[in-house]
Amino acid sequence: MKISYEWLKEYVNLSLSPQEVAECLNRIGLMVENISSFEDDTVFEIETYANRPDTLGHLGVARELATLLGLNLKIKKWPLKESPQTTAEIVDISILDPQLCPRYCGLVVRGVKVGPSPEWLRKRIEAVGLRSINNVVDVSNYVCFSLGQPIHTFDLSRLKGNKIKIRRARKGETLRTLEGSTVELSPEMLVIADESTPVALAGIIGGEESGITESTRDVFIESANFDPVSIRLTAKRLGLSTDASYRFERGADPEAAPVAAVMAASLLCEFGGRVSKGLLDVYPAPRKPRSVTLRLKRINELLGVEIDPEFVTRTLSSLGLKLKEQSPGVWVAEIPSFRVDLEREADLIEEVARFYGYDLIPSVVTPAFSFELPVNRTRDRIWRLKEILFHHGFDEVINFSFADPEKETLWQTGFQPIKLQNPISSRLSILRTSLLPGLVENAVWNFNREAEGVHIFEVGNIYYWEDEDLHRESLYLGILSTGLRSGRSWNEPEKETDFFVLKGAVEDILHYLGYLPFSFEQVEHPFFEPGQALQVRVKNEPVGHLGLLNRNLVRQHDLEHPAYAAEINLEELFKNQPRSFKFEPIPRFPGTSRDLSFLVDEHITYQQIHQQLEKLNLPLLERFLIYDRFKGKSLPPGKVSFSVRFYFRHEARTIQAEEVDRIMQEIISQLKSSLNIQLR
Repeated sequence: MKISYEWLKEYVNLSLSPQEVAECLNRIGLMVENISSFEDDTVFEIETYANRPDTLGHLGVARELATLLGLNLKIKKWPLKESPQTTAEIVDISILDPQLCPRYCGLVVRGVKVGPSPEWLRKRIEAVGLRSINNVVDVSNYVCFSLGQPIHTFDLSRLKGNKIKIRRARKGETLRTLEGSTVELSPEMLVIADESTPVALAGIIGGEESGITESTRDVFIESANFDPVSIRLTAKRLGLSTDASYRFERGADPEAAPVAAVMAASLLCEFGGRVSKGLLDVYPAPRKPRSVTLRLKRINELLGVEIDPEFVTRTLSSLGLKLKEQSPGVWVAEIPSFRVDLEREADLIEEVARFYGYDLIPSVVTPAFSFELPVNRTRDRIWRLKEILFHHGFDEVINFSFADPEKETLWQTGFQPIKLQNPISSRLSILRTSLLPGLVENAVWNFNREAEGVHIFEVGNIYYWEDEDLHRESLYLGILSTGLRSGRSWNEPEKETDFFVLKGAVEDILHYLGYLPFSFEQVEHPFFEPGQALQVRVKNEPVGHLGLLNRNLVRQHDLEHPAYAAEINLEELFKNQPRSFKFEPIPRFPGTSRDLSFLVDEHITYQQIHQQLEKLNLPLLERFLIYDRFKGKSLPPGKVSFSVRFYFRHEARTIQAEEVDRIMQEIISQLKSSLNIQLR
């Protein structure tokens, strides 16, 4: 937007130099991007903002300067030389679409002598980058760039009939614009029409057939307000961008329409014209003024400085707001129609800050008050659970809670599913009663995209009817492992996953979350192959199952790979009180280890061996673990070999070999008596 320094003086008495004026504009956010000279004038090129249409005219910029400098804004009077004939006797204005045209004003000036503009008018027009055409057109541009309110002038004698209709275009209508191009109109476009055809594209450009020429004597002045969205859509569709559309798109002031019409008529009177009596102002639904409550306390809080209430009232009043004090430090501000950007209290505070000076507001780091988050043990346990599974190489997935009723029936979960009243698909018409079908579908999807192994888990709810009137949702953990699995180190080849990968992950979850003691019991379960399922028990209460998924079941999902899965009821698990963690310092003295390999009957599990070793309660035995289980032709029939590694340490000194020997003999003796082991 180009602003003339000499033009600003028509609205405010400036004693500052152009450079000082530019600095003032920068201080209040009207950034001057360039300063140039034009004849005996200085022109500022100001950055404009979409929400500040009031600064698209010299009056708006002058108002900002007057507020900053504490000067009075000069409001010029525009006298009219009226003729006896009224405007209503000459033209009849009707708005057929008040939503797209809220207000339309009109005046007629007869006897205008069209010709070159006077020197002062030519300078004003050319200073802002326009070309002087003739005095009537230049007056239109002068009013537009003064008030920010576009107007349009018609040759009254070239209008057919005395009716001016503001309506939507009809299908098939065209308009030849002042630029000489013909545009096709559509019903969503607003036009200004006479009794037969469109004569202007509302708010954008006039038509050639009603334009001002050298032979024009009678001028009809249009000053209106149009819907910004309608103007924008029409201008974009037709590829037209004019000074008028630029302003209407941003929300022109409806209260400026009559002022602009009178101003234009007064200027045309200087060229020999006489104005019709009485402004025609069609305004079917006047807009109600907006009000915003402003609190001095809130101003000080947001800005971080104490603002004088007198400064607040003086600044906002100078900007055109009407303030009414409700109580000390509390005002109700009536927003002027030309400030479309002021909608809430923070907007008014920003105006105060602009004129107070951003450089006077101290830069202070906002104090941060720390507070403890409420304890959510379930959330914390789930996060730790996920970290353990990530460590074991499992990836998390999140599936829909909807399920296919046919496939859900195959799983025989034992829960009555909840049917959806308005499902998105007949194949997703119930809520899931298990997490495992979704994990199997994930595995199939990945194998179809050339994955070689899928190791995933999900934490989510399952849903079921507890009885006829009560439904439940319970939090579960589902784990699935199938296909190849990476080795423990970079040089170890991939190999097929197995049952122990899954069981080890479940054991680590229970151990590191502190749910001890836990155990596994062999059971039969419809999810798993016969003889290939374990029930997970914590403190002798069942919390879930794991094992090799039933081959026939997973084939129904088109999964051809053996798959190992676990499903844990987290709500049942979390009901238990976990064992508290005990801190132990790093050992100061070295320990030692011994291995023991022995044969037992094949029906004896490691769990039984573990339970017997736990009963020993030997003070120097730090821990033990199984590192090998073997069954083959080299062993006696009905026997299986276990290898266990024992770790020993003394807290106060280096442990002696003789001590370890005595403990190992005690271990062997205990295992022989309880499990009838045979040393290898």
